[in-house]
Amino acid sequence: MTRNATRRRFLAAGVLAAAPLRAFKSHITRARISAITDEIGATQADAMAFAQEFGLQWLELRTLPETKQEFASMTEPELLRWHAGLAANKIKVSFLNTSVLKFTWPGLAAGDASESDQKKWDRRKDDLAAALRAATVLGVDKIGIFTGTRVPRPETAYPLIARTLEELIPLADQAKVRLAIANDATQNIGTSAEAKALLDLLPSKTIGLSWNPQDALALKETPWPDGYALLPKGHLLNAHIQAAGVLNNSSTRLNWRAIMEAMQRDNYAGEIALETHAPADTLIENAKESMRIVLHMAGELS
Repeated sequence: MTRNATRRRFLAAGVLAAAPLRAFKSHITRARISAITDEIGATQADAMAFAQEFGLQWLELRTLPETKQEFASMTEPELLRWHAGLAANKIKVSFLNTSVLKFTWPGLAAGDASESDQKKWDRRKDDLAAALRAATVLGVDKIGIFTGTRVPRPETAYPLIARTLEELIPLADQAKVRLAIANDATQNIGTSAEAKALLDLLPSKTIGLSWNPQDALALKETPWPDGYALLPKGHLLNAHIQAAGVLNNSSTRLNWRAIMEAMQRDNYAGEIALETHAPADTLIENAKESMRIVLHMAGELS
């Protein structure tokens, strides 16, 4: 074989090997759409029926709809029971929402922390450990955490928040579970800009963001395109769509089609979950209408 022929074969092999890498694109399809069970049904059975009706492969967990008990605080037998119900319906858990660190932190309180908040602060590692055990039983590798009740100047809280989360990283690493900060208007991290500022202090891949653009509106951030442009894309682990962001009669409707297109272009690898925030008497109606819109948008992406 000539030298040129050998070189051509080598180059061809390289092209074939590299092609899958160049062609890779994290498509956002209907198979990537999820929903929080306590936002789509009055009971967990209702949520399963909803998932079956819309052909969902994923669901998020937070609280059991009928009792409001957090999945993150359940015993192993309870978790195994609910996990079996999901598995029987061929549903996987995309994300575990928790209330870990969602309270007024003693180090950030304007006055003395309440006795209840002090107890939550003192047991923060135990509460996270319980949530991580729940995640392991449920077969999910991402859980949501918070950043303390919002103070007038949240940026002054970043050093303490960063130190606190750094203390928790070893626990999460051991469990092989990633921690996703939930941006929330009531918390010290409520916008994309704030999330970026904090995550810049936390280079660990164990820490990321669960993005809820609707919440940033209350803090005067424009989620699209400004907020999205600020997102630390490599740390984006999860995303929530609220019904108000997609319903046609909503005054705070967002351009979720454009957002999804951008997320796909940026190779977002997680799921996108519906969070209706609807009153009980309109919960199912809003959830179904919202899900139809979300699935239609996902189906249009190429």
